[in-house]
Amino acid sequence: MSLEEKTNGQYDAAQIQVLEGLEAVRKRPGMYIGSTGPKGLHHLVYEIVDNSIDEALAGYCKTINVTIQKDNSIVVEDDGRGMPVDKHPKMGIPAVEVIHTVLHAGGKFGGGGYKVSGGLHGVGASVVNALSTHMEVEIKRNGNIYKQCYEKGKSVTKLEIIGESKKTGSKTTFWPDPEIFTETTVFDYDTLEHRLREMAFLNKGIKIVFKDEREGKKKSETYHYEGGIKEFVKFINKNKDAIHNDVIYFEIIKETCEVEVAMQYTDGYSELVLGYANNINTTDGGTHIVGFKSALTRVFNDYGKKNKILKENDTLSGDDVREGLTAIVSVKLSEPQFEGQTKAKLGNSEIRGFVETSTNENLTAFLEENPAQAKIILEKCIRAARAREAARKARDLTRRKGALESFSLPGKLADCSEKDPSLSEIFLVEGDSAGGSAKDGRDRKRQAILPLRGKILNVEKARLDKILNSEEIKNMITAFGCGIGDDFNIEKLRYHKIIIMTDADVDGAHIRTLLLTFFYRYMKPLIEGGYVYAAQPPLFKVKKGKEEWYTYSDAEQEKLLASIADKPGKTDIQRYKGLGEMDAEQLWETTMDYNHRTLVQITLEDSAAADEIFTTLMGDKVPPRKKFIEENAQYATIDA
Repeated sequence: MSLEEKTNGQYDAAQIQVLEGLEAVRKRPGMYIGSTGPKGLHHLVYEIVDNSIDEALAGYCKTINVTIQKDNSIVVEDDGRGMPVDKHPKMGIPAVEVIHTVLHAGGKFGGGGYKVSGGLHGVGASVVNALSTHMEVEIKRNGNIYKQCYEKGKSVTKLEIIGESKKTGSKTTFWPDPEIFTETTVFDYDTLEHRLREMAFLNKGIKIVFKDEREGKKKSETYHYEGGIKEFVKFINKNKDAIHNDVIYFEIIKETCEVEVAMQYTDGYSELVLGYANNINTTDGGTHIVGFKSALTRVFNDYGKKNKILKENDTLSGDDVREGLTAIVSVKLSEPQFEGQTKAKLGNSEIRGFVETSTNENLTAFLEENPAQAKIILEKCIRAARAREAARKARDLTRRKGALESFSLPGKLADCSEKDPSLSEIFLVEGDSAGGSAKDGRDRKRQAILPLRGKILNVEKARLDKILNSEEIKNMITAFGCGIGDDFNIEKLRYHKIIIMTDADVDGAHIRTLLLTFFYRYMKPLIEGGYVYAAQPPLFKVKKGKEEWYTYSDAEQEKLLASIADKPGKTDIQRYKGLGEMDAEQLWETTMDYNHRTLVQITLEDSAAADEIFTTLMGDKVPPRKKFIEENAQYATIDA
């Protein structure tokens, strides 16, 4: 019996459980949605969409419409059962009003309304209501259309019947409160698009229609994947070369949980294993990922030895069997337990065994039934094992030479005297000329300089043994002090700001991308921990009379020239072609001075999106790279 069939089918006021009041949400919004920046703003949309997804998981909803309206409000409409409108047995008000005005009130808290539900915090509609200036809810149910309005978490109208309808469903419209979201209340299409598409992949058969009705931004897309996560894997691998035809897929359903796995190998060297629990991306892994990885290693070793593809004494490691693998592991369970402050790790112990057993049985069956594809995958794993051994020897050799140990720093590094990593920063500077200016102009106590000569190795196209032979990469590994790959230890990091400082031109952007690709593939915790930054050198120096200004973009330059047009004197404009054109003093005051510089922190919002971008930009295939550049050229800026 499927999870969908396990609900009792009832969804009325008796299923709405009330746990606590709403008072604290507006005072401490970050506790409920993570932040009041763009991430928290978009989380409001996900909370409402999650409610519709829950209806779909329960088997009652097929289509979800999400619209950004002209005034930047959001409308989410589904064709589910419609929220309950009868009076709540304890509260004495309509259940829909309870859902929207009482924190932790909903069908997910033990009332039997839902067997499985998503929603990272489970805070739902009441928190979205509390953080909106205005919210309107329309419900089609019992042959009627009901409507109620709210402001800042409180109902301002009674629930009333405004019409008739034979359909059922819920429609929610809300306007985020600028008093709460002081940074921005403008929704980003790409951010919402990515999450909505992901939701459609994770819940096969659901149709999500996404529209943007804002002036100059009008567009509409439909996400509908009958193949679910199988299509997700194909989507992720669209710019990669798969080494076998079939996406390996299986789905196992038990009474209280289910697991879906889709996987395919490419000819690349990096792995991407994405875990989900009740549609929540478990970025820190958890018991489902541990179970999957454990089974994967065992199955390939057993199959390889049984079919004499592997020698009796040879053993493949976990890294060997995951090289080039793209996999999605999605579990759904009635009582998920998330660990850590970010709730990004699944902790349910029973899931590990369930996923491990399911993977063992189904992956073994696939290999037995598809010997040709199995052989191709095993041979890829064996090549990875040989490369791993070569990388180990290269690492041992470099260790013996002292190149990976922090006590033997590279000669090109001008280190800082500060020993506290939290106060220290290192600039990775393009070119020896700029490196010389940076060394002369820096704060010697806190700022270290490592000049990089030319473009570093593109790690997207190389294995670790080759990477460890690159002089520029060895210099970075040594300077940072925290190792690489499996040996990486963030606690040994010698600088808590790693600042990429390249020219403001195409070559500089390429070098920056090469460095970020290296960090993402082999030192991901640097990006995840927020230690990586990009410096923003100026594009222009403007001099008029005795005054000087620096500008960092064409738009800023135009604005400055307009503002100084009436000042006396000749206007001298210098456009910097590179960092090397600035002397030590200019480089300090424009790009390195703590009080005047602009640094852009490199963040990692989503592994699948990051993997796709790095594959597109740095992989072998030219057409997707050309398409990406054509589509994004209009958004490209050289400045921050």
